[in-house]
Amino acid sequence: MSKLLKSTASMSPGGGESSSMAAKKKNKRSHKRKREEELERLDSLPWSSTIPIGEDDEGETFSTLFAGSDELDGGFLSLEEIDEADYNLADFPVDESVKGKKGLKSKKQAHENNDSDEEEAVDEITEDKAGEEEESKGEGDLESPKKKEKKYKNKKKKERKKRVKEAVEVQESPDAVSCDEENKAEELDGEEEEIPPEFSAWSLMRLHPFLMKSIYHLGFKEPTKIQKACFTVAAFQGKDVIGAAETGSGKTLAFGLPILQRLLDEREKVGKLYALKGEEAQKYSADGYLRALIITPTRELALQVTEHLKNAAKNLGVRVVPIVGGMSSAKQERLLKGKPEIVVGTPGRLWELMSAGEKHLVELQCLSFFVLDEADRMVEGGHFRELQSIIDMLPVTDKPSEGKTQSSDTVSDAPKKKRQTFVFSATIALSSDFRKKLKRGSSKSKQSSSGEVNSIEVLSERAGMRDSVAIVDLTTAAILAPKIEESFIRCEEEDKDAYLYYLLSVHGQGRTIVFCTSVAALRHICALLKILGVDVCKLNADMKQQARLKAMDRFRSSENGVLVATDVVARGIDIKNVRTIIHYQLPHSAEVYVHRSGRTARAFADGCSIALIAPNDTSKFYTLCKSFSKESVKIFPLDSSLMPDVRKRLSLARQIDQIERKGSRERVDRTWLEKHAELMELELDEDESEEEKVDNVRQRKATSAQLKKLKEELSSLLSRPMQPKKFSDRYFAGCGMSPLLQNQLAELTNQKQQQQVATGGDKKRRKLVVVSQNCIEPLQALRDGSKEVMSMKGQSADKRRDIATLRKKRKEEKIGRRDQRRDQKKKRKLMASS
Repeated sequence: MSKLLKSTASMSPGGGESSSMAAKKKNKRSHKRKREEELERLDSLPWSSTIPIGEDDEGETFSTLFAGSDELDGGFLSLEEIDEADYNLADFPVDESVKGKKGLKSKKQAHENNDSDEEEAVDEITEDKAGEEEESKGEGDLESPKKKEKKYKNKKKKERKKRVKEAVEVQESPDAVSCDEENKAEELDGEEEEIPPEFSAWSLMRLHPFLMKSIYHLGFKEPTKIQKACFTVAAFQGKDVIGAAETGSGKTLAFGLPILQRLLDEREKVGKLYALKGEEAQKYSADGYLRALIITPTRELALQVTEHLKNAAKNLGVRVVPIVGGMSSAKQERLLKGKPEIVVGTPGRLWELMSAGEKHLVELQCLSFFVLDEADRMVEGGHFRELQSIIDMLPVTDKPSEGKTQSSDTVSDAPKKKRQTFVFSATIALSSDFRKKLKRGSSKSKQSSSGEVNSIEVLSERAGMRDSVAIVDLTTAAILAPKIEESFIRCEEEDKDAYLYYLLSVHGQGRTIVFCTSVAALRHICALLKILGVDVCKLNADMKQQARLKAMDRFRSSENGVLVATDVVARGIDIKNVRTIIHYQLPHSAEVYVHRSGRTARAFADGCSIALIAPNDTSKFYTLCKSFSKESVKIFPLDSSLMPDVRKRLSLARQIDQIERKGSRERVDRTWLEKHAELMELELDEDESEEEKVDNVRQRKATSAQLKKLKEELSSLLSRPMQPKKFSDRYFAGCGMSPLLQNQLAELTNQKQQQQVATGGDKKRRKLVVVSQNCIEPLQALRDGSKEVMSMKGQSADKRRDIATLRKKRKEEKIGRRDQRRDQKKKRKLMASS
């Protein structure tokens, strides 16, 4: 009926544009009379009782609008059954904006979103009703309809403001919001942000609309293989997942998207239950409890996972908090008081807060998702004993009779949730009877006695993984990403520094990470490179967390940055545009080599991995290549003519470093002695004579002068580009010139010839052109110049034979020494007896 009344209201001019008040009143009275006649005609129309009078979706009754009047008793008018020609309604003016939206919206939505027009119609109809009641002398009370109409209008205004507020919070784009306050809710509710067709692959996965918008804003045009394979089984089938894929394949979103999808779906279900049952639906809600716990082996990886999930959960109302060591625990406790849905942390700090009784981390009955990222590192060498304690605290929802229990007060306060377990890594090896072990559950009792988690299988079983687990293994025989090009440089142990400096100075284009296995080697490299003028960032596990974060930020901010790090950076760290990985020292296992090399060639990009192989590393390198099914490996091309200049610079840097280290040690020893003597209130005796003091002063002056001279010499070498052997300072000559310089000269010659042809052979004297020595990416140098390849087929067999021969020889020598000791003992006994 409100639709028809609005159409009737649109016929009224609503007052003219005349400035005379009398004319306005006259026009108003004439329109009132016309409206009375129209209402009388409408009263005679046929009524349909197919839909009963009752409450609408907003809880309002149709009779409330016209309280105090009996004109609408008996049903309401079905507009679908009216023929416009029969009732002279075809000539009614129709608003074009409303007309265009009729195809998209139902009549109920148009009624809700056109509140301003409805209010005008209600005002005019109320005035007409009041006039009719005055003329009919006492047919209704005038005060009652007015009060109820005013109450109805106020309620409508509040609802409209609420819809506008909710819509503005959801929608980010200001273009979707109209300047007219009354049309904000209409535009935001009726129009959705269009997703470009290149994101159609995500749409096929049936992502939640809000999650789809987040993916669109992040710019991920299509899912990776691991994301596509894990989403359906995790988000819609609710299965546990064990995922393995190459480095840089997007494993963080592979478990992050299903978590966000299920949280959004659960929120919508609770909202529907609340609309049906009211306050009773509160018992199905898990608001304020921890829903997902994600554990990573390193702090940097935890912070990175947190950042990725925050970006994906932007504007979804899902909070993500990192809990890692090296930071203020008080601040992290304050963050946990906000009751975030997702917590990402390292085992040490998580267990520290759990054992202290942190309420949000202890109440785990609503925990729906448990994630172990880089799981192979978790079980490596018996690390992370705190992880075992955390797993023991997880509630068992399927088998409550088993060892893990919680207090009755905690369990009764919130609904129990079934838990999904995700285990992800770049390298995972599972036995053929893994599912049978999960089904039997026999290993849990065994591990309760041993108390150690020493494999991914045991870790998964102990975490409560079900036998219906989905195993997604996308690794290949090579394991490494397909766009990583591997190579190596064979050198002596003492020449590693020279070849490292060569790579960073001649091929230092793009970000480079240098990996070491020991902190001592890392400090040695950083000291030399700083003396040689290379701006390096260092990162190892002994550094404070703030220093580690600053080093990562410095490295990310430099396009050609160099990061020297231990294996703490090898796991999961995602840094854009890392072009080169240099293995200064080979890792102890093939898994670590995979993770190291995986810092480059991420997200469909390419990269280069270079290993410096000393004679002692040869057998280890052969073993690595065999584990990756490598038949051959490229030898990195080197310009040997530049190596004399490299060695000269490095020799000066080593001398400077040696002098500085010696002086630093002496100062530290002297300071330590003086400090402790002062604490013990002792006086130090001066054993040195006057002559010794004078000699020491002279020696320090000579050392200072030598150091100054070495620095000046090195500074002069660094001020000019590297010169190949037999390079002439006076003339350009082909002998001794580097291939890079020859290519630059050839390009310059072609360019000059083209300019001469264009200018018609102008023979004017031209200025001298300086040809610079630009850096070339190692990947480009490897593709252009590497033709030498070392085969790994026969090498491993020969090496095994050599190792077997060496073992046999050592065994014979050991037996010979043992027999010799026995003979000596016998001789001693004979001599003692005689």
